[in-house]
Amino acid sequence: MFPTNFYMYFVTALIPLLVGAVYYHPKVLGTAWMNSNGFKEEDLKGANMMVIFGASFVFGVLISLTMAGLTIHQGGAMQAMMPGVMESGSEAMQDANAWMAKYGNNHRSFGHGALHGAFFTIFFVWPLIAINAMFERRGWKYVLIHVIYWVITLALMSGLVCATLKYAPV
Repeated sequence: MFPTNFYMYFVTALIPLLVGAVYYHPKVLGTAWMNSNGFKEEDLKGANMMVIFGASFVFGVLISLTMAGLTIHQGGAMQAMMPGVMESGSEAMQDANAWMAKYGNNHRSFGHGALHGAFFTIFFVWPLIAINAMFERRGWKYVLIHVIYWVITLALMSGLVCATLKYAPV
């Protein structure tokens, strides 16, 4: 199942950049982030920002694809009916279309997606950041700065993906 408005993956991929521009601004948490890393402003100059923003956007698309799979539960039901659901006129396709007509809009809200994004951050992203931080000898302030950023970012991305992706009948 591929959404008919697949461009939403690209729209939501902008969220990490937009949230990051505000969140890591020196007047918000940018100064705290720099201090937790031991950075000075001079350390951040000279980077190829086009590469950084371009790669961040590509990674954002990958995150959007992942969050769609985690937040839109109807995809799992369709996967269970593979490969028969892809055969035109098959019993599996008829069952899938009937099931989607009845349950296709369940749990398809911004709030549901945002909750999944927050839970994913707490139960998956936070441990990843914390493990790296411990081996890098970073403090908990460093960890919390990044975890809070990802809670906000993934809640927004997941909420938007869950609420807006639309699928045509199979």
